[in-house]
Amino acid sequence: MGLIEYKGFGGVILAADMLGDENDPAVLLIPEIGQARAVWRDVADALVLSGRRVVNLDLREAGGEQGLAPHIEDLRAVLAQMGSRPVVVAAGEGGWIATRALALDGTHLAAGLVLVDMPVDDGAIADGVAAQLALPTLVVRGGFAPAQSGAVSDAFNAALPVGQIADINECDLELASDRKEALLGQLLEFLERRQPREAMEFKAGSDPRTLRDAMGCFATGITIVTALDNAGTPVGLTANSFTSVSLDPPLLLVCIANTAGTAPALRDARHFGVNVLQIGQQPTSNRFAAKGEDRFADQPWAPGQTGVPLLGGSLVSFECQHESLHDAGDHFILVGRVVRAQFEPHRDPLLYFRGKYRRLHFA
Repeated sequence: MGLIEYKGFGGVILAADMLGDENDPAVLLIPEIGQARAVWRDVADALVLSGRRVVNLDLREAGGEQGLAPHIEDLRAVLAQMGSRPVVVAAGEGGWIATRALALDGTHLAAGLVLVDMPVDDGAIADGVAAQLALPTLVVRGGFAPAQSGAVSDAFNAALPVGQIADINECDLELASDRKEALLGQLLEFLERRQPREAMEFKAGSDPRTLRDAMGCFATGITIVTALDNAGTPVGLTANSFTSVSLDPPLLLVCIANTAGTAPALRDARHFGVNVLQIGQQPTSNRFAAKGEDRFADQPWAPGQTGVPLLGGSLVSFECQHESLHDAGDHFILVGRVVRAQFEPHRDPLLYFRGKYRRLHFA
């Protein structure tokens, strides 16, 4: 067992026990507010013996006018620092922290969610949060406390897009050790279905999220593809499906989702730019991936020799003439002939791997 520290909201340091082999599937344990991570120790040890890597986290001290908000931001920060998407297992009010932290983009942060003895909360809030969750979720009641009310669990589970209830109370168990064994059994069954120890597999017709995860194992750089629309207004979007095609003639390609707001302009544009981002341009990547923003506001750019907008400070900016276009499923492949390239070889690239930004680590 090793001790690891994560940086939470506002720079608060959160301690955690790290148990198991770093190559095993990850489980993140969240205690009840006001309890130490020791409450999970027996379960954590058993999960390690079952082939899991366990991060057993301490929460910050409870209290304050901000309520759960700091805890929610803490959890999102911890998940962003983990090297893989864990299954999050949370006890008591830790369950409300986890559900709120994962409600918006949980599939990018976690592989699943287990809520143990989650206490009663306002029904409208519960149903609203549940409806936003896209994660596979298991609601367990009676895992620690035999008298735990299950009213909110039924309502919450009914509102979940994907979920199920396991009621340990129905097993008529009195001893705490037996209840932990029953809880562990429910956890392992869920983990084997949602995060198997063996290599994951995608087959035609199965969950497209699995294929997305498989594709995400290929590390890429990040680009912003830019052009002018028919009105001469600059448009652009973030894309990591980019590759060199040929040196003679000089060709490259990018793949654009048919549903992207800038897709029509990129289909019609006679020229377009591909800006490869460097490590300091993560905010730019986020801006051009978000909806409803003026993406070029406060963004340094200048027209290239063909008029296309090229972003200042990029690692490389390719200026391209439209060569060909190929429809391919829910994307189209845009092939460009490079007419000009500007690059700064001394900067480090902004990388993307398994759903997260990365940076180079040199041996």
